[in-house]
Amino acid sequence: MKVEFLRPALPAAARQPCADPVRLPARDLTAAEVTTGWGRDRAGLRICEARRAAAVAAVDGATP
Repeated sequence: MKVEFLRPALPAAARQPCADPVRLPARDLTAAEVTTGWGRDRAGLRICEARRAAAVAAVDGATP
């Protein structure tokens, strides 16, 4: 008997790197700039977590 391990296929989106945090300028920020930057970072974090969770689910769902 030959045992062969198959790698599960991960979603392509799971292989994409997470976005870098928003770069801050070397000056005081306005309230609007803080809000916009924070919003972009939070959205990026949610998207990245969704990709990570999908990859884990794909791997966990694979049977050896």
